[in-house]
Amino acid sequence: MVMTPKERVLEAINFREPDTVPIFITVTPQVAEKLSVFLGIENYTLADSPLSQNRISFHELMVELGNDIVGIGACSPRNEPTREIERGIYVNEWKVKYRKIGYYVEMIDHPLAHAEHVRDVDNFPFPEPKAAGRFTLAEQVASKYGSRYAICGDLECTIFETSWYLTGMEKFLMDLFMEKEYVFTLMDRVMEYNIGVGRELIRLGSDIIWVGDDMGTQQGMLISPEMWRKHIKERLRTVIRELKGEKPDIKIAYHSCGSYFPIIPELIEVGVDILNALQPKAKDMDLGRLKRMFGDRASFFGGMDIQKTIPFGTEEEVEREVKRVIRSAAKGGGYILAGAHNIQPDTSVEKLVKIFEVAKSYGKYPID
Repeated sequence: MVMTPKERVLEAINFREPDTVPIFITVTPQVAEKLSVFLGIENYTLADSPLSQNRISFHELMVELGNDIVGIGACSPRNEPTREIERGIYVNEWKVKYRKIGYYVEMIDHPLAHAEHVRDVDNFPFPEPKAAGRFTLAEQVASKYGSRYAICGDLECTIFETSWYLTGMEKFLMDLFMEKEYVFTLMDRVMEYNIGVGRELIRLGSDIIWVGDDMGTQQGMLISPEMWRKHIKERLRTVIRELKGEKPDIKIAYHSCGSYFPIIPELIEVGVDILNALQPKAKDMDLGRLKRMFGDRASFFGGMDIQKTIPFGTEEEVEREVKRVIRSAAKGGGYILAGAHNIQPDTSVEKLVKIFEVAKSYGKYPID
């Protein structure tokens, strides 16, 4: 039986084998621009979303290619869009300033860079989760696609990342290590904002909420597992508890780049259902091994190598990479095919199309 994309995704994340492996690939704006020309689709969505842009944009293009999931998320409110304040320099509603550098933007000014006390956090104008216009796009997208496609509410940068965006990474890590009181107030305020956003995304029809923070490097974690347990774990548990209180059968996906193997059992313990991004060149993140160890308790989402094989390999090597992740994680369900991050501008449109072609043909169940 041929399933709808929504049926396909729900079967997979409930540990059953659907008709084919579901797909949720995300791309950067530069890739979307090239893809638009390739597909002949001139008009597509580009969200003004400081924390979620690539995950909740380009629906028209990615559905045409074959994605089974459509992303929604919080956008900048109507009265405070991201603004260009001088040539190539932007500021968003969080008061973080960015500079465009080549294909990407880099943070150049953090509004809490000089914070030392709780009052500094208390005086900061945190965004309002329900600000007017924040969910206008999400509502439109959910209404258009939600009956046929699985809806993923993006809530990444849930605690750790947004906090250091506001202070700067080096300062945040130092002050977290020193256990300065303002750091914990800051994380709690960020957590409260994201709980509010997550509830709205669930009310709009999300089947999956995608939380997460980049906790890993190629060789290990940014902070020790002990520090994560002491300062992040229970806050993440609170977020997930609140979201599952809103909708008990909501599935929680967790994103982290890099190596985060030491905390995987505890992520599952606090309520994570789906693990992402599964960066294959990071230490201890081999997809097949993770499937064998945790595949009866968690689904997997991602895993394709976007650091080397996808951008720089031949089309034959790209085909082998797609088949590798399917063989590693798709048997028995519990797998969503995706890159280990957004597909970057160093990947050709032809290779992106190849990924979908191979996934649709080789990913038919039963998996060989």
